[in-house]
Amino acid sequence: MLEDARAPHHPERTGTNRLGSVTPRRERESSALLTDRYELTMLDAAMLSGTHERECVFEVFARSLPGGRRYGVVAGTGRLLDLIQRFRFGDDELQWLREVRVVRDETLDWLADYRFNGTIRGYREGEIYFPGSPVLVVDAPFGEGVVLETLVLSVLNHDSAIAGAAARMVSAAAGRPLAEMGSRRAHEEAAIAAARAAYIAGFSATSNLEAGRSWNIPTMGTAAHAFTLLHDSEEDAFRAQVRSLGPETTLLVDTYDVHKAIETAVRVAGPRLGAVRLDSGDLPVLVASVRAQLDALGATGTRITVTNDLDEFAIAALRASPVDSYGVGTSLVTGSGAPTAGMVYKLVARKSETGTWIPVAKTSTGKASIGGAKVPVRTFDELGVAVAEEVHLLQRPGPAPAGRPLHVTLMRDGVALPEHLGAAGVDAARLHHVIAREELPESAFRLGRGEPALPTEYV
Repeated sequence: MLEDARAPHHPERTGTNRLGSVTPRRERESSALLTDRYELTMLDAAMLSGTHERECVFEVFARSLPGGRRYGVVAGTGRLLDLIQRFRFGDDELQWLREVRVVRDETLDWLADYRFNGTIRGYREGEIYFPGSPVLVVDAPFGEGVVLETLVLSVLNHDSAIAGAAARMVSAAAGRPLAEMGSRRAHEEAAIAAARAAYIAGFSATSNLEAGRSWNIPTMGTAAHAFTLLHDSEEDAFRAQVRSLGPETTLLVDTYDVHKAIETAVRVAGPRLGAVRLDSGDLPVLVASVRAQLDALGATGTRITVTNDLDEFAIAALRASPVDSYGVGTSLVTGSGAPTAGMVYKLVARKSETGTWIPVAKTSTGKASIGGAKVPVRTFDELGVAVAEEVHLLQRPGPAPAGRPLHVTLMRDGVALPEHLGAAGVDAARLHHVIAREELPESAFRLGRGEPALPTEYV
């Protein structure tokens, strides 16, 4: 077990009570310039042509899953909704746009009053998705919707990539807890988002304190090699840590000789020693020998956690070893080789001057899309196992879709539904992910390259 499973008063764990309030971290006041220039130049040109108020439907989807993976995980939705609500052009943003002459003054006047007033539907955060899944749908006039493209993709591509990698690691761990500890290998803001995405996908804790404060994720951590090297001896370091954190702490035992450190750790902390951490070595062999040594010393309840450059494949290779928990850093926060989910934001329908909806789509080679508003459902066999992702095109007449509806309303008239926001939204997403993952066929959890676990069928 990880430290986060300890009693709430234990000093190794930080964070607020799940029933209490969470102090939010400071955010930039406006998210409006977290965008690409061409979003505003498209708006500027559309205003000149008189088309910026045409009602449109934009859709977010991935053409494929990264690295031949079997499924993806939607993450970042709650963060995105909050950022959209703060997508405002204040005096500072407008002045800078005016100075660098990005758009005309008439467009700046329009941006000064910008508020997203449309509707956003999509997959719940934590939901499983497949190629072609319409994971987010934005219904709004062209001008309101087009300027959100970069922000939407920035958040969903990053967070979904992390969640997808995290879900594979959770499956490989086969019920053993994992902690996210990749802050030192990521941009400081990306590290917080990565911890959030990993927690939604099933990780138990994070080392990042800001993620703990912002999203009420359990935090964990004790000491690094520097703490051992600070002291005159390894025993002095262990005694100092036990004196501070109690005998149930986790002692890092591979600064020098692992087996000498184990002997010292049990002598210092006694058989109540909480855990030892291994951060190097031939882990399958080392873990087995450490377990045998701990048991021989009477520390049969002392747990073993490993943290040595792990990814889902290394975790799977340790499945038969007596490991109790894992800490994952670099591989997790970089998406385990797939740092983006490859999602795109496309206009799929627009209203004509007569009020009828017109499906629109790209037809270019390799990047063709399917036009028209869509309703996705997941279908199941008689045992309740998912068999297909059915995407129903609204312009095609037919019976109402049968299966589990995948779209929920996320934002109505520019206001995000509160159940998707904050720490409560994270908890709901984490719970929904468990439910969605349990629906998948066993083939979805293979780590080797392969086809998506479910076909996407357009109906």
